[in-house]
Amino acid sequence: MSTPFRVGSIPVDERAGEVPVGEEAVEDALEVWIDQDLCTGDGICAQYAPEVFELDIDGLAYVKGTDDELRRQPGETVPVPLPLLQDVADSAKECPGDCIHVRRARDMVEVYGPAAE
Repeated sequence: MSTPFRVGSIPVDERAGEVPVGEEAVEDALEVWIDQDLCTGDGICAQYAPEVFELDIDGLAYVKGTDDELRRQPGETVPVPLPLLQDVADSAKECPGDCIHVRRARDMVEVYGPAAE
């Protein structure tokens, strides 16, 4: 079994999807970004997590902040809200362009997406 990482104050086992209770840490919060060079514009991400992803007028998907503004700079990230973690993870897994990257903010290790182990 892998070493758990934490989302907010809840540790999550990245392989099993288990959420143990009672441990504390904020240092392993997750963030997400989209590589628009690989985006196919299918919109699957926006269907799974419309609070986090949105298609722009150019037909490509972008992450958006809590202010609902799209983050258009290459590699720009937004935090993954804990209640939306599963939807964001599913978006990364189902993305036909393999362009969604979810990583730990602390050490930038990708936990979902094309570079995840």
